[in-house]
Amino acid sequence: MSAPMVPEGATIQIAPRVHVIPDQRIEFVPNAGIVVGERAALVIETAMGAANGERVLREARRLAGERPLLLTTTHFHPEHAFGAQAFVGSATYICNRAQAEELAAKGREYVEMFSGFGPALEELLRDVELVAPQVVYGDEASVDLGGIVVELRHFGTAHTRGDQVAFVREGRILFAGDLVEERFLPIFPDEDADGPLWLGVLDELEALEPAVIVPGHGAVGDTALIGALREYLHAVRGGEEESELAERYAGWDNQMWIRSAIESFDRARAS
Repeated sequence: MSAPMVPEGATIQIAPRVHVIPDQRIEFVPNAGIVVGERAALVIETAMGAANGERVLREARRLAGERPLLLTTTHFHPEHAFGAQAFVGSATYICNRAQAEELAAKGREYVEMFSGFGPALEELLRDVELVAPQVVYGDEASVDLGGIVVELRHFGTAHTRGDQVAFVREGRILFAGDLVEERFLPIFPDEDADGPLWLGVLDELEALEPAVIVPGHGAVGDTALIGALREYLHAVRGGEEESELAERYAGWDNQMWIRSAIESFDRARAS
């Protein structure tokens, strides 16, 4: 396995002022967003490790020019937030309190976990520095970039304790992080990931009536992405066997995480 690197020269513009560096379905690479206003620009996700963070930063600076940069991450997992050290001194890092606390509590553990996934990831994470956000909010924050506003929202525990979405009202564009993915089965990496609560958060996301959804991984889509994930989680909650789910979702990546989803719903039933 080669190092999972953010694609260069691949950025797409999905709306006026709104850009995405697509993951190109590279494992352990997220979709990253760059929203450019008249006064400032917001970067969404850093990818994993300083080298990837530097790639995202270079692209943000290319698009934003001399405008001040803000940085946010959808959750604390390494492929989304562990490139933040590249932004130190170049951007103001903002996220919700639950995410900041989860990063502080679990960050080093996740460096070790992801390093165990292979030498390429170990290399990316070898010298990683965990960067605490400079600005922390509760459940909602509005970021006015000048001519375009991005709403940051935390709806509660689902994929992690601190999941955050970024919603661009102009164009109704939702950067959903790993709360929604395109043909990737959802990951339940530890016992804080909660299937029943995740279903509730999907309802909250749908209520935003997004026209465009940028998933954590996979192709940009619309609310059909939420519907497809909801259908999968309902199938897990309904008691389908692991083999049945694997067959039904054979075209989706992350098959190894089916068992963790089943265990999450089992824990909820037992509590």
